[in-house]
Amino acid sequence: MQDTQIIDLYWSRDERAITESQKNYGSYCYSIAYHILYDSSDADECVNDTWFRAWNAMPPKRPNRLSLFLGAITRNLSLDRWKGKHAMKRGNGETMLALDELAECVPDRHNTEDAVETAELERLLNRFLHTLPERECNVFLRRYWYVEEYGEIAERYGMKLNTVKTTLFRTRNRLKQFLEKEGIVL
Repeated sequence: MQDTQIIDLYWSRDERAITESQKNYGSYCYSIAYHILYDSSDADECVNDTWFRAWNAMPPKRPNRLSLFLGAITRNLSLDRWKGKHAMKRGNGETMLALDELAECVPDRHNTEDAVETAELERLLNRFLHTLPERECNVFLRRYWYVEEYGEIAERYGMKLNTVKTTLFRTRNRLKQFLEKEGIVL
């Protein structure tokens, strides 16, 4: 079933929307949750909660890309669950490490300065990602969106572990420079 058809099911409050979402995006959402939580039962719960959140969000939201919409919900739920457990050992420490690495070049928005500034930061991040070569962008996303370990990324792209670390370090520095140039105070 096409994404537009699934979205139409949500809008018409048809419960098949959840079944179709699970069929088309269940593995994708599970992968996101698992790489953050490293616990299959927690990942399953986050995926199930994703369908509930999507059900409550549509309408009024009508996502342009259902995969990104569902992935973002899953990621946020997983990060919330991870933070709620306050356990450094969760995710083999990778989640906290990845968030700390990214905190060096992305400002904290938990003070909720305002939705406009958050949207602007998102726009700038997307613009920055589009300037990167495909492989560098994929490595960056695998680390900071999917929270994959360095070793997994190295294996996925046939890279050496140190090359992955160096690439991410340089990309974070370029992101920091890019954001400062655009007027984002770090």
